[in-house]
Amino acid sequence: MRELLRPPRLAPGARVAVVAPSGPVAEDRLAAGLDILRGWDLDPVVQPHVLDRHGELGYLAGTDADRAADLQRAWCDPDVAAVLCARGGYGAQRMVDLLDWAALRAAGPKVLVGFSDVTALHQAFAARLGLVTLHGPAAAGVDFVKNARTQEHLRATLFAPETVRTLARGRTALVPGRARGVTLGGCLSLLAADLGTPLSPPVARGGLLLLEDVGEPPYRVDRLLTQLLRSGRLAGVAGIGLGSWAGCGPYEELRAVFADRLGGLGVPVLEEIGFGHCDEALTVPFGVTAELDATAGTLTLDEPALR
Repeated sequence: MRELLRPPRLAPGARVAVVAPSGPVAEDRLAAGLDILRGWDLDPVVQPHVLDRHGELGYLAGTDADRAADLQRAWCDPDVAAVLCARGGYGAQRMVDLLDWAALRAAGPKVLVGFSDVTALHQAFAARLGLVTLHGPAAAGVDFVKNARTQEHLRATLFAPETVRTLARGRTALVPGRARGVTLGGCLSLLAADLGTPLSPPVARGGLLLLEDVGEPPYRVDRLLTQLLRSGRLAGVAGIGLGSWAGCGPYEELRAVFADRLGGLGVPVLEEIGFGHCDEALTVPFGVTAELDATAGTLTLDEPALR
């Protein structure tokens, strides 16, 4: 794994675009999220199709072409410093191949923020643009609009990233030890679903793999991890950090799965980092060099997430 290009941090007054690459967005939560962003002295601009709903596939925020066009328009706007995803859900994989990567690359490095289904975009931006992205809350997500600590951690990462270089609130070392590498990962089911596509890195060699998911019972988590193992995706991974597993069953059962599937890799594994689908979720950058100390329960970035 190689370190990726860090985008510039935001300054007061920066224009940020809000897009919906995945599922449909609740208008009231979008309004609440926009108010928070304006309270940070940002200038949020909502893209034209954010509140759309696909006519036949109601789980999508409009057509694939419109969602891709919104993201491309926002990224290529020279006045936009960051693109924030309104929510996750499902749909990013359907539109990611419609993006003009040459045009996105020419627009220069910017900040991308999102989580859950946006894992597909984190992978794509790393593979095609070589860019650090932020696994952080959705601008219209209930976790963002109702949780002050989640808001504060994202705000600090965007404006003063040097103040949040130690990220993890890990409580338990599944496998003790320390490891260094470049951060990558996201939602486990999305990482598994991306296997075999042009935008999925072949292996996590030398990387710190950060995983979380929601609504996947233990046997399905087992299946997803087994898929990563059988594909060779975990070959040479330096360390693993486990985030939230909301709605994934009793944690004792999950922990047995993690121990069985990951314990034999011979690398440090830290549990309960505090990112993903959870209260007070941390914003975690992908593509930066960090140290995972499973024994101490910390994940510390070598440099701030943004420059």
